[in-house]
Amino acid sequence: MKETTFQDMDLSKEILTSLEKMKVTRPTTVQQQAIPILMKDECLIAKAPTGTGKTFAFSIPILEYLDLNSKDIQALILCPTRELALQIAGEIKNLARFIKGVNVCAIIGGQSMKLQAERIAKHPQIVVATPGRLLDLYERRIIDIRKIYTLVLDEADEMLKMGFIKSIQEIMRITPRDKQIALFSATMPREVLNITWSFMQGAKEIDVMPKAEDRPNIDEYMIEVPQKDKTLAIIRLIKKEDFHKTIVFCNTKRQTEAVYATLQAAGFKCGCLQGNMGQGARNRMMDAFRHEKFEILVATDVVARGIDVDDIEAVFNYDIPTDNEFYLHRIGRTARAGKCGKAYSLVSFTDKARMEEIMRYTGANPSLLEI
Repeated sequence: MKETTFQDMDLSKEILTSLEKMKVTRPTTVQQQAIPILMKDECLIAKAPTGTGKTFAFSIPILEYLDLNSKDIQALILCPTRELALQIAGEIKNLARFIKGVNVCAIIGGQSMKLQAERIAKHPQIVVATPGRLLDLYERRIIDIRKIYTLVLDEADEMLKMGFIKSIQEIMRITPRDKQIALFSATMPREVLNITWSFMQGAKEIDVMPKAEDRPNIDEYMIEVPQKDKTLAIIRLIKKEDFHKTIVFCNTKRQTEAVYATLQAAGFKCGCLQGNMGQGARNRMMDAFRHEKFEILVATDVVARGIDVDDIEAVFNYDIPTDNEFYLHRIGRTARAGKCGKAYSLVSFTDKARMEEIMRYTGANPSLLEI
């Protein structure tokens, strides 16, 4: 059976050129299935795990049908975290770089409302937002979402887990009844199903299990090590492999600060990123990491999904994640854009049961590594 290509999807030359420049050569499974449905203006419910190319799956159809002469917001993309909103907005801008006149705006908490009002006044066609800040701006009559034609709910299960159910229901009611809705979710808990039953009757459904070629090219390792020796194990590996751009994930703010201090004392240039930091400080830290001002970023899961940095050579799980999905989000920070990467999980005696559960849930099969 002939494999579907982007050229088979009747895409504009501007989009095809962007994909070529980004070295995106073949559509992933979710893109092959979702793009034709969304290009036909149909609603879509997609069960698809992280790292399968969802952003391009909904962004390409949106860009293909924008009315660049209209001053109305035409597409609204909702997602659970500030970092993910910024990441999606950046990816859409990159995809739209050869389409003259496209304006994409990210609306998130933690940023100046005055600055966001100024951006909205420039008439973006596409808005990427977290639900709380979007409703706040709507209630203040700063933004008008009553004429959109596409609403995307990205990582719907995470948004509902974070308590955004009432906000999403309100946004559904405010926006046009005949809008196109695309819902993407790694899991389908009852709260997500309630949304689909209430607002998405008759939507097309796809259930995407990523194929081997869709998975990032990550070598996964597990290192059995006492809790007190975890930082030393990371130091040894970074020196042995000569890594210059790595992320170390911890479960708590306190642990990130402790690991950060130990790595700095060992002579490494480090940055620290956790949920208590303001958005401006987070952005500055990420910019410094992208521009290689330091070589190791120590972070919590609060920012795991929004860290979109090229050329990360390795990810370390100092703490084993408390949520099975977080394992995939963490290791997916490496091996971006078709590159290779390595992921190391540091497993103490008390971590073993948790790690075994993650392996059963995700299908991960890390090699046991001795250092």
